[in-house]
Amino acid sequence: MRPAPSHTLLTVVVLCALCLPFRLHGADSIDTVEKSAVDWARIRSETVRLQTDESSEKELLQSTIGALKERVRILEEKRGSIQANADPDPHGAELPFRIQAARASLASADIRLKHLGESLVQMRPWLPPRLSKALELPYRSLADPLLTTGERMQFVSTVLNRCSQFNQTLNGGDEVLAPGGETEPRVMEVVYFGLAEAYALDRVSGKAYLGFPGGPGWVWEAHPELVGPVSKLVAVYKDKADPEFVELPASLRGPWAPRSSP
Repeated sequence: MRPAPSHTLLTVVVLCALCLPFRLHGADSIDTVEKSAVDWARIRSETVRLQTDESSEKELLQSTIGALKERVRILEEKRGSIQANADPDPHGAELPFRIQAARASLASADIRLKHLGESLVQMRPWLPPRLSKALELPYRSLADPLLTTGERMQFVSTVLNRCSQFNQTLNGGDEVLAPGGETEPRVMEVVYFGLAEAYALDRVSGKAYLGFPGGPGWVWEAHPELVGPVSKLVAVYKDKADPEFVELPASLRGPWAPRSSP
């Protein structure tokens, strides 16, 4: 026969049985609390970061707005200054008169340019042949009656500038000419002294010519006595001889004056 368990042992067993569910439930609560604490810390950290970013961006936007306002103020001041200088009359009462005066001035300038262009075309026969050929395109363009004022100014300026440059230097080289009214052109060596004088040498025929703007236009006169001096001039100009003084006939005259013998 087994002895009956004591009262103390039964009490311990009952207490253990009663406490076991409470221990398991307490462990689950601790894990839940820890997870909640971690999630709260993460949310709190993200909240702090967003608040910091919002504060920084707000300061940046405020400073940008201030700079833009200052820029707008400066541009408005400039606009006011430009308007004041461009239109001193706030009602624009003088504007039609200004436009009319500008149109009249432009029309007057166009008329003067047309007269100047016509004079240049009439002057062309008295230009040195070498220069006249070089100005073929500007002269052909000046004959167009549909040119605008700006285009006419451009071609007139081209002709005047080329003539000025030609008149300030020595120009020369081989050139095909038909001097003295001859119909058959031939290659000649020519040296131009500006717009008013030139010397040509035909080595094949052994003739020398003096060129100048005469009555009908540019004229070439035969001068057999100038063959020696003109040959020296051409040689010096082409760097085929040492520089030396060469005596040649020359005179000051206009295209309307009769030509005197040298």
